[in-house]
Amino acid sequence: MSRLGPVITLAAGAVLAVGLGVASVTATPAANDEAANTAAEAPSAGETTAAPSRSSEAEAEAGADATPSPQRTEPKKIAKADYGGYVKGNGGLIAISIRDGKAVGYFCDGKAEAWFKGSESDGELQLTSAGGAKVTAELGGGRARGSVAVGGRKWTFVAPTVVKPSGLYRATALVRGAKLRAGWIVLKNPGGGYTQVGAAFEGDTQVPIPQLQGDRPTAPVTVGDTTIQPEDVDGFIEEMQ
Repeated sequence: MSRLGPVITLAAGAVLAVGLGVASVTATPAANDEAANTAAEAPSAGETTAAPSRSSEAEAEAGADATPSPQRTEPKKIAKADYGGYVKGNGGLIAISIRDGKAVGYFCDGKAEAWFKGSESDGELQLTSAGGAKVTAELGGGRARGSVAVGGRKWTFVAPTVVKPSGLYRATALVRGAKLRAGWIVLKNPGGGYTQVGAAFEGDTQVPIPQLQGDRPTAPVTVGDTTIQPEDVDGFIEEMQ
């Protein structure tokens, strides 16, 4: 800042003095306030800083003790399995097949029969039919153990795992405007040969059903005057879902 020249008058000097005084008065409270705030914030000799509140301590402890929630795991599903066995107290057979958690089943004693569909999850099987019949089972140890309820009656079963040609087979066709459907369960006997049971219907009328060839169960057969082509479960499980 340049020096004031000697031409400044006494009045100007007085005005300047007054202005400096006002500036000094204006600045002083601010400085005093800042010093007071600083003094208030700083602890005096012998004092310690205030302890955190109980709520803060509780929050900290809760955060330290909190454990993450366990991640939800998807139920395990069987990729592929086939079961077949005898129904106790009935003399009929039951067959169940599972593909990627989707399941179908068939019960037949030569007179009554029922087709089932449903799902498997974590070794638990739940199947139902259009007519209200039910199958429930637990899977494990190479077996399906459960019950089948058909027509107001209920039986139990133990069905071991089976491999082809044992298993479940079905055939459909259209005959004179009516749907022909047939189902079979084939089980290989320990001593050789096969046990099989099945039923065929033309519309709502039951008709005689032919036997499948034990070693070639998907070979064509004739129902009445109609030739039909049996399929194993892999050919129709998706259609039934």
